[in-house]
Parts: sequence; structure tokens; C-alpha cells
Amino acid sequence: MSARAVLFLLLALVFNPNAIAQNVRIGVLGLFHPRQLTLQASRNDAVIIHVAFQTFVLEPGSLLAASFHTSGDQLLFDFGGKVLRVSALHAAARNGGACSFLLTIPGKITRAYHGTLDVKASRGEVVPIVTMDLETAVASAVAAESSSDTPTEALKAQAVVARSYFLAGGGRHREFDFCDLTHCQFLREPPAQDSPASVAARETRGLVITFEEKPFGAMFSRSCGGHTRTPAEVGLPGSGYPYFSVLCKFCYQRPYRWTRRLSEQDAALLAKGEPGRLSVDRRLGWNAVPSNDFRSRQEGEQMILEGAGQGHGIGLCQRGAKAMAEEGNSFRQILNHYFPNTALSLFGEHDSSSGLDERLLPPDFSNLGRAERP
Repeated sequence: MSARAVLFLLLALVFNPNAIAQNVRIGVLGLFHPRQLTLQASRNDAVIIHVAFQTFVLEPGSLLAASFHTSGDQLLFDFGGKVLRVSALHAAARNGGACSFLLTIPGKITRAYHGTLDVKASRGEVVPIVTMDLETAVASAVAAESSSDTPTEALKAQAVVARSYFLAGGGRHREFDFCDLTHCQFLREPPAQDSPASVAARETRGLVITFEEKPFGAMFSRSCGGHTRTPAEVGLPGSGYPYFSVLCKFCYQRPYRWTRRLSEQDAALLAKGEPGRLSVDRRLGWNAVPSNDFRSRQEGEQMILEGAGQGHGIGLCQRGAKAMAEEGNSFRQILNHYFPNTALSLFGEHDSSSGLDERLLPPDFSNLGRAERP
């Protein structure tokens, strides 16, 4: 990209604040299948809870918490001993906008969020949904999906990929846009404003990868094994963007190698490609079969797998992107390498009122392993 084009993007970003006016609805903590949850205010923000035509206030820094647990298809909401049976609740700042708050699954985990909160019951579980600003979601995903030693330019590439996925990769959940697992994008607490992930999101603010002038749900994996893969190579349906198999120099020269032992029954599932690998991983653990790039041989009643790479190997290779950044490549050069025939665009340049082209969504299959993190 020329210096003039870069300057144009930066100026367009400054003078077009609507380019990033987007929220995403993320179902959180689903991994734990919670039946009980508590809500607390952060030290800085009050949380206003609207439930059953009543309003309750959690003051900043207060030890008071609202709790709710499932009772059939409804919630039992408890605030200071006052219990209401409700179908749903909504929590936000005093002005109705985003606020910071804590969600706790008793005895398991406490996690901080920034956004608005909706809670409902579904199939005997509490379903918390956080609606957050797109850029908050991008920074959170970059922090969760990247290692602490990832260079800045690789983080920027990851931020653009994450933003592109959030804009074009939804529609795989009924009650919210995305989950916080690798089925969509791994996502945890929002990182600090001065963290590398937040800086990467801020310095690429509004930029997305486009194909035929539309954003698409860009995919990535931890390590490609030497060449990135196409969906067809791993038994997945194609999409509007024709992913290419490109050479990843670092992974080719220094592939991540692994060996696994599986029963014949489990190994037989691998003939189904990526869906079969994920079936095995769900049964035996997320790293039971790290990738689809392997050779197998029988030893007694077991199959010995010797392979390379981690994840489906489609799109951006995080390991290769890190190496490219360490060699001095920019995030634009990294994205051009792993996503040939695409362009970088500022979200909002194109008419978003007509919706996204469904052909550009990522393949829809159960439990898409993206960066394959636990």
C-alpha cells in the first residue's frame, strides 16, 4: 500500500467516526454451563438493573451483589433478599450505555466486562450476553488469542482479522452474535488501555479485510505446519473468499511437530477431516489431535499419528505472522501474504445497510477451532 493510500485511510478514519459505530453481542461463560451467577459493580461504575418493571442499583465498589439462578425456563433474581421470578433482566450504566461490571460463577470464576448485560434462562442454564463496542471486542479477542511475546505488527494483523470476523462471521448462534470460545473467537476480559492488544486494536481501528469489496469472516490458526490450507483440504465447505494454500516460510523451516496415539475407533473419525478431528478433540481434549496434517501407522491396536502444525491451518498462521513481524514486515504485508487477492478497507466505506454477502461467511460447522486454545 502506498504512503498516499495509507494517509487516505488515516484521514478517513479521523473524519468518519461512524465507520466504527458497531456493537457485538457475545454470549459469555458458556463453557461452564452456569446455573447460578452473581453480578457486581466495578470500582468505577454504577450498574443499573432493570427487571420485571423494577430498577435496582449496584453502586461503584459496593460489596452488594445481585444473584440469579435457573428455575426451569425462568430466573430467580435475588437482590438483598428480595427474590423475583423473571424471564430476563438487563443491566447498564445510568445513561443506558456501557459500564464495567463483574460476573461470578460461585466457586469457579470471576470475570470483568465492559458493556451492557442481558441475562436469560435457557435449557436449565443461565445465559449471560454482553453487548460491547466492536473495538472493545477486538482488543479482548487479540489479548486472548495471542501470546505475550507477539510483536506489535503481528498483533495488528490479528486485530484486523478479529475485526473482520466480528463484522462478517456472525449468525452461528441463535441468541447472540458470537460466543467467547474458539467456536467463534476466544475472548476474555478487556485488556488495559495501554496493553499491547489494546494498542494494536487502536492503531488499526476500523480496518477490515475485504474480498470483492466486502468484509469476510477471516480465519486463523496457531501454526500451519509449512503451508496454509484451503477449506476443501480439511473437509470443510468453501466460502465466498477462495482461501489459498500459501508457503509459510518459518513453519516450513521449523515446523511444530507432534506425535499422538489413538484407538482405531478414534482414528477412524479423522477421515472426516476437520469435523472429525474436532469430534476427537471434544472427546479426548482440545490438543488430542493438534492438526489435520499428519501421517499414520498402525501399532498393535493403536494408531500412531505423526504430524505438524496446530489448528485447521486456514488463513492467518499466528506462528508465521510472529516470525514475519520479527523480520520487519508490517501488518499489511503479513495480511497480504496470508490472504492473497484481498484489500484493506475502512469499515463504513461501503454501504452496510444492504447487509453482508452470505457467501463471505466462514464455513459453518460445529465447534470451529480457530486458534485452538483451551
